[in-house]
Amino acid sequence: MKIIIVGAEGDIGKAVCDELGPRHDIIKVGRSRGDIRVDMADRVSVEAMYAKCGNVGAVVSTAGDVHFGPLGDYIEETFMLGLRHKVMGQVNLVLAGLGVLNDGGSVTLTSGVLDRDPIRMGTGAATANGALGGFVRSAAVEMPRGLRINVVSPGLLDVSVPRYGEWFPGHEPVSSKRVGLAYAKSVEGVITGQVIIVE
Repeated sequence: MKIIIVGAEGDIGKAVCDELGPRHDIIKVGRSRGDIRVDMADRVSVEAMYAKCGNVGAVVSTAGDVHFGPLGDYIEETFMLGLRHKVMGQVNLVLAGLGVLNDGGSVTLTSGVLDRDPIRMGTGAATANGALGGFVRSAAVEMPRGLRINVVSPGLLDVSVPRYGEWFPGHEPVSSKRVGLAYAKSVEGVITGQVIIVE
């Protein structure tokens, strides 16, 4: 199967590539690295990405910026960063991909642990994650041509601990292997409209 992986060079993206790469034709996409470049927050950029890739069996997104900071310092624009990039960026991948995905294909998005297990300075990420869960549950009802949609919600990855571990006191890291398997479940399985939690 031909699969687009957006954010393929990040920690989660690498776990997905490691799991799906041996069995599928992977197109690595990123904002600054990869086979193709895309700005998910720009619908025109997303459409150009799909035009280069042609029809695909699955799209996986492991990308999306959010702001981290004390709640009292948030303003509308800092919230909008996550809503524009992590939420609408991934929504753009879905909407623009409806005509590009093969019948019975799938889209897998990425949220994260913070909307169910919050940390200090993570309100922006929690807000985006919750929005993605709601979007996927609702969009699944209306996906055409047997298309499926899910969102994977992983905890802090083991490989991410050196960079982000101090932000997540008391959180037990999850293995990259298990995270990769969650994406395989979404892409190669049959479920739709699900938040696939890895913790």
